[in-house]
Amino acid sequence: MNASILYLSRATLRREVPASALRELLVPRGDSARAGAAHRLVWTLFADAPERERDFLWREADAGVYYLLSRRPPTDRHGLFELDAPKPFAPVFAVGDRLRFDLRANATVARKADPSQSRGKPCDVVMDALFQVPKGARAEARRDAVITAGTRWLEGQGERRGFVVSKHEPGAVDTAGTPAVRVSAYRTLRVDHAGPAVRIGVLDLEGEIEVRDPALFVDSLARGFGRAKAFGCGLMLVRRTRAAT
Repeated sequence: MNASILYLSRATLRREVPASALRELLVPRGDSARAGAAHRLVWTLFADAPERERDFLWREADAGVYYLLSRRPPTDRHGLFELDAPKPFAPVFAVGDRLRFDLRANATVARKADPSQSRGKPCDVVMDALFQVPKGARAEARRDAVITAGTRWLEGQGERRGFVVSKHEPGAVDTAGTPAVRVSAYRTLRVDHAGPAVRIGVLDLEGEIEVRDPALFVDSLARGFGRAKAFGCGLMLVRRTRAAT
C-alpha cells in the first residue's frame, strides 16, 4: 500500500433495515465465522472494480464495527454502514518519539521442513514455540509461549520496520528493563477463502514503542504488520504518549 495518501475511517454496520435483517449473516457468532464474513463485508467498501487489489487494512473493533486505513476513502454502495468522515492520515514522527500502540497480528516465522527447501513455510509463532514442548506440558506452557513468542516477533518487526519496543522504566516492580508489551489475547481462527480453509493464529498486542526511522515506520503503518491482512490483521493503531509533567 502506497503511503502517499491515506485515510483513517470507522465503519459501523447499520442497525436499521435492511442491514439489521441480515445481521446474523453479516456478523455471525464466533470469531472464525465472523472473520470470514467481515473479510467479504469490508471489501464491499472498496470493491469499485472487478480487478481491484486490496489497498487497505482493517480490523474489527467490536462486532460490526471496523477501523480502516486505506488509500481511497471507503464508499458504501449498498447502504450497509454508517461511515464516519474519513480523516487524512499523514503522521509526522521524529526519532525518539514514544507511541502507545494496539496491534492485532497474524505473527509467523518461516520454518523449513527440509533443509533443501529454498523457502520456509509460514508457521504461527506460538505454535512454533509450543512444538518444542512435550505434548503433555503444552497447556501449562501456552501462556508463557504466547507472551514470549509474541514479544520476540514484535521486536523482530521493529528491527526491520523502523521502531524499537520500549522497556519498562527502572523502579517498576519485577519488570524494570523488560519489554513494555502486553499480549491481551491469542486465538486460532479457521477461515474460509478461495480454496481450502486455513487456520491462522491471531495475537492482540499493546504497549509502547519508540520510533527510530520515521519514514520507514510510517510506510510500515501503511503496509501493515504480519500476515492475514485480508482477515483483519496487520493494522497498528498508534497514539503519542503523554509527556511527563
